[in-house]
Amino acid sequence: MPKVKLSEYATTTIKEVCKSFDNNEHELINVLHQVQHKLGYLPAEVQELIAKELNMSAAKVYGVVTFYSYFTMLPKGEHPISVCMGTACYVRGAEQVLDELKRNLKIEVGETTADGKFSLNALRCVGACGLAPVVLVGDKVHGRVAPSDVKNILAEYKEGCLAT
Repeated sequence: MPKVKLSEYATTTIKEVCKSFDNNEHELINVLHQVQHKLGYLPAEVQELIAKELNMSAAKVYGVVTFYSYFTMLPKGEHPISVCMGTACYVRGAEQVLDELKRNLKIEVGETTADGKFSLNALRCVGACGLAPVVLVGDKVHGRVAPSDVKNILAEYKEGCLAT
């Protein structure tokens, strides 16, 4: 994986977040949440600086980042798409919806489109079983999605004309 050079903004942001938690190693998860929220993801270079600021090993930071599925070491697209693969969604066709998304976006789960517009992920359950199958685009929930709905959902975000 190519090395990421941290911008001055990223370096300052990481140091400020760590300082806001008194550079306390016991606040690692809170620091990781804040940094990911501000920077979008946690590549190795970000983890190394966090480790340095919290006076802990980079291996420990990496262990936490890789343990919790919320954290990502890869950049997400402008519109992150998550397909629920929980039992209700799976039984009602989530796998076919996911396949259609992969076909349309020309990416696999865990990848981001070349233009940075979309990233694709599969989740275990989003807790909206009554709407199965469910697709999240950012924070917007799309319920009872059929493979035939995928093109229209993507078009909303490609064109930037989101309904509110």
